[in-house]
Amino acid sequence: MRIRHGAIADVGPAGRARRFEYEAAWVLPGFVDLHVHGGGGHTFTTGDVAQARAAADFHARHGTTTMLASLVTAPFELLRYATAAYAPLIAERVLEGVHVEGPYLSAARCGAQNPAYLRDPDLAELAALLDLGGVRMVTIAPERPGALAAIELLVARGVIAAVGHTDATYDQTRDAIGAGAGVATHLCNAMRPIHHREPGPIVALLASPDVVCELIADGVHLHDGTLRFAADAAGADRTALVTDAMAAAGMPDGRYELGGQVVDVDAGAARLADGGAIAGSTLTMDAALRRAVHSGLGIADVARMAATTPARVLGLRHDRGAIEVGLRADLVLLDDDLRVTTVLRGGDPVA
Repeated sequence: MRIRHGAIADVGPAGRARRFEYEAAWVLPGFVDLHVHGGGGHTFTTGDVAQARAAADFHARHGTTTMLASLVTAPFELLRYATAAYAPLIAERVLEGVHVEGPYLSAARCGAQNPAYLRDPDLAELAALLDLGGVRMVTIAPERPGALAAIELLVARGVIAAVGHTDATYDQTRDAIGAGAGVATHLCNAMRPIHHREPGPIVALLASPDVVCELIADGVHLHDGTLRFAADAAGADRTALVTDAMAAAGMPDGRYELGGQVVDVDAGAARLADGGAIAGSTLTMDAALRRAVHSGLGIADVARMAATTPARVLGLRHDRGAIEVGLRADLVLLDDDLRVTTVLRGGDPVA
């Protein structure tokens, strides 16, 4: 593979010597994570630029070359502050943008989202947040009063509307999809479960050809059988692996914080100290890839789920997400055990 000016210039048989020589069992496109709250002991949720940069660096070392910084349910002032604070990181392409997960979510399916700050969509508030620039995706529960109007506003402004943390019925979810919702936030988790007489949001989202379904492949959020079923049902072109990682990713077990709530991590599983709800993950994208492959999914499909599909969701498929001539040289090199040996971002090695 020849890299010129940060882009893939040629892919073919080995030729003359290059400036860099790498050995790897696998070469995959750099991972694209649509949903990550932090990692390496650092968080995206507070608007702290130094912490955000450190969290992005941590995930880059695990192969994530493009990511959104996911915020959690919080007062509007904090959401506004964090979104504005990350503008320089977005300009530097350290981050691709901001994902606002909440506060327009279901109290019944809030998971680890702080229930004190949940509320119905406010179009003026939402528009003010979008005016700051940088917001790429917002997660909404479609059963909330005003949710469909909020989804339509997001779509009109070129922002991805995602369905998640929802107790919606099948029909309510279909209405959200009709309004333009195009992503399922961590499908199956924090959602009304499937019932044979009321299929609910999971079936509606899986059945829609226009919806990309996020899946957290850590063995905690989803049983491997559920992971395989959902990925097979949606197909690799409609499935995006995400980490939903919090600050504890890559860190020892212990006590952490997420959105103002105390989280205990035990054996790598993060749960609220009060109530035990799953509170994000300690996952990295390379670990998610290994889990998905070991669950029985083919590595080519998993690579599409980890890079190509989420790049398309962000409108970046012309620039990255695959190993093709002309695309940015974002690459992950793996050994025989699918562990990262080298990461290239724009052709340059990540330290």
